[in-house]
Parts: sequence; C-alpha cells; structure tokens
Amino acid sequence: MRILVTGAAGNIGTVVSAGLAEQGHLVRGLDLREPADASTFALGWITGSALDPETVDRAVDGVEAVVHLAGNPGEASLPDSLESHVHTTARLLDAMVRHGVPRMAYASSNHAVGMTERTDSLPVDVRGRPDTFYGVAKVAAEGLLSLYADRHGINSVAMRIGSFLPEPASTRALATWLSPADTVRMVLAAVTTDRPGYHVLYGISANSDGWWDLQPGHELGYSPQDDAAAFAGAVPDRPGDAAEGERVGGPFALPDAGRPAFD
Repeated sequence: MRILVTGAAGNIGTVVSAGLAEQGHLVRGLDLREPADASTFALGWITGSALDPETVDRAVDGVEAVVHLAGNPGEASLPDSLESHVHTTARLLDAMVRHGVPRMAYASSNHAVGMTERTDSLPVDVRGRPDTFYGVAKVAAEGLLSLYADRHGINSVAMRIGSFLPEPASTRALATWLSPADTVRMVLAAVTTDRPGYHVLYGISANSDGWWDLQPGHELGYSPQDDAAAFAGAVPDRPGDAAEGERVGGPFALPDAGRPAFD
C-alpha cells in the first residue's frame, strides 16, 4: 500500500514510518523538518506544513491511505490547538476527496475523553470529555472524520493514543502505555481494516492493569502484544499517583491544569 505519514519526523512518526516500510508498504513523509533516515520513504519526502493546501495536495496525490500524526503534542491556546489538529485534518480530508484516497488513520488522544472518571473498562462510545484545549481539538477532529466518512465515504479510525513511551514511567502509564511495536501494529490495523465508516479504538498495549476497552480495536484487527506489567517493578510510587488515576487524562485532568483559551 502507498501511504502518506504526516508528522513523519516526530517520535511516533519515525517509529510508524519505519514499521510500515518494514512491512513492505511504500511510505511518503510530510513534516516541517527533515527525517532522520530518508531511506525509509520510498515515495519521497515533503518538507512543509499540513496547513498549506498546495503542500497537502502534493503529499496526498497518488497514495492509498493517510496516517495523520502531525500536530503540536502539547497544550496551547484554543486557536492554536484548533489550527494544529482540526485545520490540518480538514486540509488532508479535502485533498483526499479530490484525489480519491479512501482511508485515514488519525492520531487522536486519550485527552479527548480525559475528564471521564476511571472505570474498569472505558468504552469508546462515551461522550467527548476533553481535559485540555488539545483534547477539545481532538474531539473536533474526530467529528470531522465522522462527517467525511458519512458524506464522502472516507473510512477512518481515530486512534485515542495513551502514553507512547519506550517503557512506562508512572503508575498511570502501567494502564495507558503504548509500546512502539504495538503502535506499528495499531496503525497497520487502522489502515488495512475492511470495516467501512468511522471507528474509534484505544491506543494502548495489552496492559494487565489497563482499564480501557480493547475490544473495538480487536474488531478492527488491532491485537497488541506488549504488557506494561513487565516494567512494574521499576516504576516508583509517587505522591500524586492516586489523584492522577481518578480520571482518564491523569495530570491534565487535575483542577489546576487549565489555562485561558486565548492567552
């Protein structure tokens, strides 16, 4: 499959691009900066912004799927967050309609439902309860995916990513960890599933202490193999662990974590 990866020079993008290439897919990269290893990208590299319509049009032309990972990974003002996550997604979806590209795997986030109280098995159909403006933007981008699936037939999977790390570093991460290897498995499932329409999965590994429902991911073909429990002995207890474990978003859902929308 010919696949465009946006944000391909980032931490997740680098891992995903290499993993897709290793599985025999032809990858094109798009990012604001140059890649660490250009040989990964058999379809070439485009340095530019996913907000620029001409750049996006060139990037989407000729591919069969888009893996959209680009965007500011941290909290920002509301306007900046919407531009980074919603406007880029809209640019890509419009280009996909023009070029007949039928699939998108989107890097959403657990912060789209971050204010949700922790349960034993959090379903994917809970309402959006963002914990930040970053989370608000992810909810809005998920809405775009749903709209374009219904209106234009673009099949998409919103991957609500947990804690992408080489290994878990906190008690909360023992539940929310997503290993690099499982990240590749997740993206492969999202771009190759034969289920049409718009879907959501939780992007975590097969963690023994996990509390998110992995069944929707299984139904799309995502079968995580790694378990954060292998690192449990090396994760220290911290004073804030109990408070961080009360809601899905962890520290971002704490009362003092907010900021003004336009500051």
